[in-house]
Amino acid sequence: MGAAESIKTNYLNALKEAIDEEMYSDQEMICLGEDIGNLGGAFGVTEGLLDKYGSDRVQDMPIAEECIVGAAVGAALTGRRVMAEMQFIDFISCGFDQIVNNLATFHYRTAGEVAMPVVIRGPAGGYGGGALYHSQMNEGWFCHSPGLKVVCPSTPYDAKGLLKSALRDPNPVIFYEIKELYRKKSLEEFIPVEDYIIPLGKASIRREGEDLTLVTYGQNVYHCLEVADKLEQEGYSVEVIDIRTLVPLDEQTINNSIKKTSRVVTVNEAPRTCGFAGEMLARVCENAFEYLDAPPARCTRLDTPVPWVKPLESFVLPTVDKIFNVCIRTLKY
Repeated sequence: MGAAESIKTNYLNALKEAIDEEMYSDQEMICLGEDIGNLGGAFGVTEGLLDKYGSDRVQDMPIAEECIVGAAVGAALTGRRVMAEMQFIDFISCGFDQIVNNLATFHYRTAGEVAMPVVIRGPAGGYGGGALYHSQMNEGWFCHSPGLKVVCPSTPYDAKGLLKSALRDPNPVIFYEIKELYRKKSLEEFIPVEDYIIPLGKASIRREGEDLTLVTYGQNVYHCLEVADKLEQEGYSVEVIDIRTLVPLDEQTINNSIKKTSRVVTVNEAPRTCGFAGEMLARVCENAFEYLDAPPARCTRLDTPVPWVKPLESFVLPTVDKIFNVCIRTLKY
């Protein structure tokens, strides 16, 4: 792709471009959140939007997530498309009632008459020393709530394409952004200048392999790719699948990979109990058990809050070494 057709950008700017382009194409779309106007968001994702679209469409809200989501639900009921930002995804819990009891259910309880075109997005994840209040991956809560779609991109290209797709969806979407990837220089890539979307519910095979399937999303994609490199030195060929969308989940891509490799390890940085890594393994056992030559395995965060001190943070979260060890046990079973 030539220079005139693409531009090199990072994860954060890709998200900003997605919101800007969708606001430009839909003059009724609004943005709600804490400090998203004058400050441009805590990380700068909404920087410049207030000047471009005005305070009627880019609205700074009180530090009250339930109020933010409730206002988003009300705006959607009047036909507006809404992007609601959580300053940190950890505090989405403060808006939990509005999300799971109102936002997620309106389409169902109106027999399909009412759409809820709302995207709730925000920075998530650990590995940055954010400690217990700024390191959470709580996506399991919303995967468990019928009516919600859940997305977590790992690349700038996917971040833009998936966010644009989410913003155009008539259903509510919870959109997890990995803050440690926002400005990571090594992840910058060329993305098209022209409009594009990535359909929700379609996984991406980041690396093809024959001996084992690694299934993951978000920041753990890069840990798994590094593990695949290390295992290649041991003589193993590993396939890495980035699911990108948790709900709906692309089970076909996962199952097709397992038919080829006969072994699977899932990885997520959320806690082990009721985490999405376990959900993926359950579905593998239901639909692809006959193709397995080893017990399916997972590598997750421990069932504990994320500590601040770096050695303790690494002890709690999945790391390259931990994933590698789980893969070796599975390969040698």
